[in-house]
This record gives sequence, C-alpha cells and structure tokens, in this order.
Amino acid sequence: MTTVTCEAVGMVDIARPQLEGTVAVGEGRRLGFAEFGSAQGRAVFWLHGTPGARRQVPMEARAFAEREHVRLIGIDRPGVGSSTPHRYGAVIDFAEDLRTVADTLGIDQMAVIGLSGGGPYTLAAAYAMPDRVVATGILGGVAPTKGPDAIRSGLMDLAVLAAPVLSAGGVPVGLAASSVIRLARPFASPIIDLYGRMSPEGDRRLLARPEFKAMFLDDLLNGGRKQLSAPFADLVLFARDWGFRVNAVKTPVRWWHGDCDHIVPLRHGRHMVALLPDAEFHTMHGESHLGGLGMSEEILRSLLDIWDAKEAQAPFGPV
Repeated sequence: MTTVTCEAVGMVDIARPQLEGTVAVGEGRRLGFAEFGSAQGRAVFWLHGTPGARRQVPMEARAFAEREHVRLIGIDRPGVGSSTPHRYGAVIDFAEDLRTVADTLGIDQMAVIGLSGGGPYTLAAAYAMPDRVVATGILGGVAPTKGPDAIRSGLMDLAVLAAPVLSAGGVPVGLAASSVIRLARPFASPIIDLYGRMSPEGDRRLLARPEFKAMFLDDLLNGGRKQLSAPFADLVLFARDWGFRVNAVKTPVRWWHGDCDHIVPLRHGRHMVALLPDAEFHTMHGESHLGGLGMSEEILRSLLDIWDAKEAQAPFGPV
C-alpha cells in the first residue's frame, strides 16, 4: 500500500492525494487533478461543485476507493487551483478537455460523478464520449436555463441575471475573487462554520461533521488556493445553451437530490431525469444541497454495479 502523508486540517488528519499534478489539454493550457485510491483500479472522475476544486472529494469516497481498488480522480476546471484560466464557449467544450486528461492518464473506460455545478459537465462528458463513459452520477445537479430543456427558479435565476456582468468582467472579476480568497485564508474555518449556520438543517448537519469540514478546508486552502475564477465562468456557461440536448445523453444516469435543497430545487432534478433516456431519481429526504456528499459510498457502489452489469453483458469480455 502506498504511504500517503496526512495533513492536519481543521483538527482532522486528511490524507493527501496519491498523485497530484496537471495535464496539458491545449496550447498553453493545463488542468489540475488529484488521484485517490488505486492507480490500477476502475477510473471514476469526480467533478467538483461551484465553487470547488480537485480535492472536493469526500473522505468516505477516498476510503472507499482505497478499499475497493477504485481510481478516484478529482479534476479542476479552468481558472481554479493549478488549472490555466480559460473561457469555454459552452458546457460541452469541457468534454474534450476531460477526454485529453483521460488519454494522458491512460484511462479508456470511466464513470463520472458531478456535484451541483459539476453536473452539467458530467452530462457533457457522457454525451460526447458514450463509448467511454460507462455510468454517471449527479448530486443536486444544475439544470439548463436556456433552450428547449430549460427550467428556471431558485438561485439559478440570479445566475442568469448576473451572467452578462460576469462575462463582461471576465479576468478582472476572477482576479478579484482570487485575491479575496487569499486574504480570507486565515478565516476559512469560521467562514465554513458561518455558512453551515446559515444553511438548512441537512447541510448544517453535514458541515458539523469534522471530516466534511476538513475536506472543504483542504480543498479551499490546498486545492483551490492559487486562484478562484472558475465559479464565475461556470455561472456564465450555465446561463447559455449547453451545446447538447439532455435527451441525447444515452449513458445510464443516477441522480440524487435533497428534498430540502435551497440552491437547486428538487423539481429541477426531477425535470432532468424525465428528459434523460436511462436515468433513476433518488430523493434524499431531509437533505439539502450538499447531501449527496454524505452518500458517496452508495453512489460509487451504484455506478460500479452498472459497470459490472455492462461487463457481464459484453460478448468479448470487460468493456
């Protein structure tokens, strides 16, 4: 077993990634990644929320990956952590970068999980790589706000209103946010505590657990410490057409959504699952926006079960 140094974050020892680095995805551009678990296992990409970075992977998921020999990979989006700032034209453009990361890391088949703002990019990957993405999991994912698949309400309405300003502000807005994060480093723990106190009971309960607070602190202070312009780029893209239709995603999708979600309403998740050809909806009763993070073992197991079933049906061996 690989020995991994632990860092004390928020009074909880949290293991560093087994491997952490960047991958060239285009001329002058790189994306950061962090690997957990087994380098020889099935690959599962974990796409962080908005905001977030490559270390926004629950400790329970990391432990599961180690125990079950899964190659679990958190990946930055452009403009956060070690990744080069870049503006995609649409959500679908991320899929080509993920394909390049997978190729570089020697990964053919994969599952993809997306939390909140990572949801659209997860579906984009499934749409663009149906021969490689075996299964997907969405945790409180964002729904389209433009085009035939659109649904509006909740905080996403504010994102749509803010998108023109964020798009025009571009780099200066991102630099300002990054400066704020650097100044806020000494207050990161109290800031997370404050967010928890202001959140519905489900998220408040989750953020009170030392291991989750440690994970968020680790992601903020180590994963995303260099820059934080990605959340603004996300909001701009979410207010545009994604570049593909939801009903064109043929990969199996499993969707978890808290019935007390105060950021992305439950009905958005139901709306999406009704559009997807092969999807199952799992209501997390009493949970809010971050509830899926507390069910990471169940989520990973569900996707691996789909993978097992596909391999069993494959006429010439494992997919």
